[in-house]
Amino acid sequence: MRRGIALVLAAATVLTAAACGGEDRGRPGTGGIASAPADRIAGNVTVLTNRTDQIADGTLKRYAEAFHRAYPKATVTFEGITDYEGEVSGRLRTGSYGDVLPIPNNLPLGDYPTYFAPLGDTDLLGQTFDFTEYGTVGRQVYGLANIGIATGFVYNKAVFRQAGIEDWPTTPKEFLDDMRAVKAKTRAVPYYTNYADGWPLRQWSDAIGVVGCDNTARDTLATTAAPWGPGAELSTIDGLLYAVVHQQLSEDDPAGTDWEQSKSLLGGGRIGAMYLGSWAVPQLQAAARAVGQNPDDIGFMPFPAQREGHFCTVVQPDYRYGVSLHAKNRDAALAWLDWYLTQSGSARGEQAISAVRGAPLPPALKLLDQRGVRMIPQTRRNSLAVGRIDKAAGIGLDAPDYRRRLVDAARRSATGDPGPYFAELNRAWAPAQRANAPANR
Repeated sequence: MRRGIALVLAAATVLTAAACGGEDRGRPGTGGIASAPADRIAGNVTVLTNRTDQIADGTLKRYAEAFHRAYPKATVTFEGITDYEGEVSGRLRTGSYGDVLPIPNNLPLGDYPTYFAPLGDTDLLGQTFDFTEYGTVGRQVYGLANIGIATGFVYNKAVFRQAGIEDWPTTPKEFLDDMRAVKAKTRAVPYYTNYADGWPLRQWSDAIGVVGCDNTARDTLATTAAPWGPGAELSTIDGLLYAVVHQQLSEDDPAGTDWEQSKSLLGGGRIGAMYLGSWAVPQLQAAARAVGQNPDDIGFMPFPAQREGHFCTVVQPDYRYGVSLHAKNRDAALAWLDWYLTQSGSARGEQAISAVRGAPLPPALKLLDQRGVRMIPQTRRNSLAVGRIDKAAGIGLDAPDYRRRLVDAARRSATGDPGPYFAELNRAWAPAQRANAPANR
């Protein structure tokens, strides 16, 4: 039982943890996606993936073999892409983007029907899957998540112990104090931005809602003229990143960062913390093990803010998977997606929150549950409006560039005041919000 999620959602009524069975349903086609008879499930399916590590370690090959046993006339081929967001965003325009793929985060929800086939009615699929609203346009679902992720900091507990840090920080100030202690008392870089790869910087947008423990915070952006105003969620979130960089608590050369290397560095005690989703915990544990360190030293903690004495973390889907409108073997592509989500056991293997309703929390997140961290979803009633505003403002909440500019501004700043940069963001947002607010459509 996902006790932490259910605690909040009893009031929010957005996402439930109603028990509908486990992840393995025992037979193909149980998720409600694939409706074709089994004898029509044939041909090769090309699946794009950002998980090049799972290609290398044979995990995806094992999934493909199991799928082939269920559907002997169908095969699956994987194409791993390191710069996933950048490359696939470009390939969407060419029409050559595989048959099944994680939908790039920077693709606006309203554009999903341009590139992806409908998977089914939102109410029907919602009986099996959580997070369906994140991929719904009209009444049709175009993208389904395999896993849900909590947002927070992945950190090295051994480094924190060496720095004398005994508990999670409860405020941004305490977090900065902890980062200064790591810098002073250990050999680790306190915080690592992964500036060069970029996509880890956009993970900070996943914290929207954490500061106020507000499940409507993302939707509220559609009716807010100054999201970076004093006391606003984004002001607190981006203000912390700005302060970390300005106070020289991050790497010396942001342009020289490397995601794959950062995993070994954090696992080996050379980095203190990185802001990521809970999906990263098993990857960092594996990296620690690979360099001869204790994987149990990899921890996960919420953003340093509390509401009524409780930490909060936003729970939301990782990549949504879609089936290309150009898929030549669409029945087989739909069958693969259904099987992967409901029968592969991949979410359990990754210690992630399964998007299949009723699955238990993974071991990596049980401490959050034990400490009463409130797990909240974000409502998506204004998703299209927020996307239009964001696009018109030219900011890119779900793209890395505006936080790259934030890092650049923090490094240049003489005073450490993020106000001028936040004012620039608000000046871009305000007219776009006036023109695209929900009441104006």
